[in-house]
Amino acid sequence: MKKLNYLPLVAGAVLLASTALSHAKDSYTIGVSNTVQGNGWREEMVCAMKAEALASGKVSKLNIAHRNTDAAGQLEDIRNLISAGVDAIVVNPADPSGVNAALAEAAKAGIVVVAVDQGVTEPSAYVISNNQEEYAYLGAKWLFETIGGKGEVVYMRGAAGASADSDRDKGFKRALAEFPDVKVAHEVFTGWQQDQGKQQILDFIATGIPFDGIWTSGIDNVIVDALVESQATLVPVVGADNAGFVGQLNKVEGLKGAAVTNPGSIGGAGVALALQILEGQKPASQTVLVDPELWENVTPEGKAKLAAAADPSLSAEWPVSISIPNWTHYTKEQIVACKGPGE
Repeated sequence: MKKLNYLPLVAGAVLLASTALSHAKDSYTIGVSNTVQGNGWREEMVCAMKAEALASGKVSKLNIAHRNTDAAGQLEDIRNLISAGVDAIVVNPADPSGVNAALAEAAKAGIVVVAVDQGVTEPSAYVISNNQEEYAYLGAKWLFETIGGKGEVVYMRGAAGASADSDRDKGFKRALAEFPDVKVAHEVFTGWQQDQGKQQILDFIATGIPFDGIWTSGIDNVIVDALVESQATLVPVVGADNAGFVGQLNKVEGLKGAAVTNPGSIGGAGVALALQILEGQKPASQTVLVDPELWENVTPEGKAKLAAAADPSLSAEWPVSISIPNWTHYTKEQIVACKGPGE
């Protein structure tokens, strides 16, 4: 995906090119399709969508399909949103190409489609996403350097088939290629589920196979919990900027780790982008990527960033990056309340 350095979403910004106001009207109905429940990141994403829709003053209703399902189920959900006559659909795709048929149908019906968090291959869709390949590369490189450039690591991935996981795998393997003396002791898909990920690392610890570090695809605080509860060695751990993990990096004695930003608030940015397109402003490219940062707890500068980012008032599974500058416009109170228009 092409990387863009984004600019504020205002009329006349370089990023946006004016187009005919074929969709513009006083208020809009926006459909949302998400296929993972029980995951704090996805819950924050949905709350960011609600908060942005409310803060915009331009959305009369959100029609949300939010359930655990696969690409086939998401095809059904998107088609139901098309039948409901929404103006735009913001989708976190279960599969990069598995929902293409429905996305193409939406475009044919004049519905704006924005994919968030992960890319899709349907050419009519817009994509605004965290840079998933860079997310994995930054964290993996830091981990491999921290263990001295050699050793065995546990590679805890996301959901098999998801484009975000595939992109992260590219980033992880790009870093791995730079450290030939680092090997993967164990690779597992967590499905981005907290309980599953924790049990998987406990099962691996029980094998007695040695390992020197753990890279996680955002299931992180429960991995630290498992290390502590099992009295295993506190090896370096890489995770996301989830509130629980950021807190652990600040407080758990002997823990070395790094949090790589991956804001769930990208959902709110997706709603903002959909509204801009509906109002006649299209991005110069179909794909916009938001670059991550890495916050580690082994240097004074890194510790200061983690201390500043910590927010114990948030759910442990929520990223502390609850907004994205220039893309989201709600308050903390609005995203935490998780109320959309009319709720």
